[in-house]
Amino acid sequence: MAARTKRPVLRRCAACGEQLPKGQLVRIVRTPEGKVQVDPTGKVSGRGAYICANPQCWDRGTSKNRLDNVLRSTINREDKESLQSYFREKKELALAGSTQ
Repeated sequence: MAARTKRPVLRRCAACGEQLPKGQLVRIVRTPEGKVQVDPTGKVSGRGAYICANPQCWDRGTSKNRLDNVLRSTINREDKESLQSYFREKKELALAGSTQ
């Protein structure tokens, strides 16, 4: 009997709609308490959405209410700012790593 080959788990970016392997996307979750946050482990319970690392997707997701629709709730200003600061930090780390 032939062994099954594992296919990569694909998820769709909530902003651009592109399908990518789950590991290349960042998971955003709305917890049962209503807080929206980044889920780096992928294990936080709640309704989740995925966004790719493209800066335009992060802008689209947080400014044009796409994440609000996918997460089925209104994201408050504080949570939007924390998502944007997370992406800025991630972008700065990537730039610092590429210059070395």
